[in-house]
Amino acid sequence: MIRAALPYLALLAIGGAWGMTTPLVKTATQAGHGALGIALWHGVMNIAVLSMVLAVTGRLRRLPLDRASLRLYTVVGLLGIALPQWASYSATTHLPAGITAIVVSLVPVFSLPLALTLGTERFSTRRLAGVALGALAIVMLVAPGASLPAPDLWVWVLVAVLAPLFYAFEGAFVARSPARAANPIQVIWSGSVVAVLALVPLVVAFGGLRAPLPGFGLAEAGIVLAGVLSMAAFAGYVALLRHAGAVFGAQVAYTVTGSGVIWAMVLLGERYSVWVWGALATLFLGLFLVQPRRADAAVEVRDVRP
Repeated sequence: MIRAALPYLALLAIGGAWGMTTPLVKTATQAGHGALGIALWHGVMNIAVLSMVLAVTGRLRRLPLDRASLRLYTVVGLLGIALPQWASYSATTHLPAGITAIVVSLVPVFSLPLALTLGTERFSTRRLAGVALGALAIVMLVAPGASLPAPDLWVWVLVAVLAPLFYAFEGAFVARSPARAANPIQVIWSGSVVAVLALVPLVVAFGGLRAPLPGFGLAEAGIVLAGVLSMAAFAGYVALLRHAGAVFGAQVAYTVTGSGVIWAMVLLGERYSVWVWGALATLFLGLFLVQPRRADAAVEVRDVRP
């Protein structure tokens, strides 16, 4: 019985860890840390931690550098790390963390139309209905007087929407990429290098970088903890996919979103209107319809990082 419950416990732990990152980032932005600066520090943390992992395993010296692999690293770094983190963290600066957590979980909703366009998925009325419900959830969030603290904040919901859109484009590219020589850790490490190289000039140009050590406090601890939780959750997600399969692992979207809302209520004291809860329920139904059935699913690693 305990062994049978382990995948479900892992699902809750992964979702709880990933969901906590949004309110932690919100705490940092409220203290004056810029979205670009936080994304840069997280990229640096990824490189530092994963460099040790690759060095111990000997894979750092055997990093594939063929043309296909370099294209893969670039796309992962830009569309999977730098740009979605910028969009998500920027939106979190202005929006309640719970709303950002809801919006960022739209990755499967965007992934399906892209997959249909590219011919990697078959048309399904059931899954198309899920896409429509995802769009309805966004309309419920941005409707005037519905859920936002101020009417003019709707534009930041659209900025938040860019994050799952970038993730969906990244996923579509990774699914079709011929590069197979690098393992997931090598890909994330290389993508983090690309992300840092892209973020440094933007941080220099637009500011937003604060040194984390002088005056280290709650906000700075939140930045570090969010980075650690994100890396740990992604590693756990990969392990979950390998042991329980893609269909079961896709349910992490529910636990990430739900825990993100709950953590925002617990840590930040956020409270939401009936429109937000309605949007959350609509999105969950949409995610249920969009996800592939077991018979149609291939075992694959999808990037669902918030």
